[in-house]
Amino acid sequence: MQSWYPPSVVGSSSRPSTPTSSSASPHQRASDHHQPSSRGQPSPAEAAGIIARLKDKSIEELQRLLKDKEAYNAFFNSLDQVKTQNNVSSVALVPTTSELRDELRKETLQLARENLEKEQRILELRNQCTIIRTTELAAAQDRLTDLERQKDDIMRSYSPAALLDKLQTSMAELDQESEELHQKFLEKDIDLPTFVQKYKKLRTQYHKQALLHLAGQTSLR
Repeated sequence: MQSWYPPSVVGSSSRPSTPTSSSASPHQRASDHHQPSSRGQPSPAEAAGIIARLKDKSIEELQRLLKDKEAYNAFFNSLDQVKTQNNVSSVALVPTTSELRDELRKETLQLARENLEKEQRILELRNQCTIIRTTELAAAQDRLTDLERQKDDIMRSYSPAALLDKLQTSMAELDQESEELHQKFLEKDIDLPTFVQKYKKLRTQYHKQALLHLAGQTSLR
């Protein structure tokens, strides 16, 4: 099984270091041989895998990892990198479990801070939505209600029953006007040609509306 560290780091551990001086002591040469030039780090892809798993967790789960040691250890030991480390612990330059745990704790704290910042933004957006619902949406709802009421009034005014009532009223007005015109003629307030012309027009309109009213009543039966 291969180590999850970059090949450059693992390869550097297999090359013996060259003493800077031939006069170096055996203890100094042994120390130079076992001291790495830099501490091994996970590759970007592996680090991204750890971060991806942390990003999928909620704020409550991240806080539990920080507070609950058992939950933290369970998550820590479930990482593929930790499993690989346990299998290749004899390889040189493998960091200790405590070092990897500290690194993971730092990543967890950073993600928790980012999620808390996002939570504040989410609360602000929720407040804005509430304001919109209580102001703009309420006004739009009132306007819609008013338009629906106007529509119902218009529909009622043009219903068959309403139209028949209007015809009935118009017929009564024409009939009344005809009677008044006839009375003026009897009182000699108008001459015969004028009376005939106006009276004929009024009665013609009256009988047309009477026929429409009768047809409407018949169709509604």
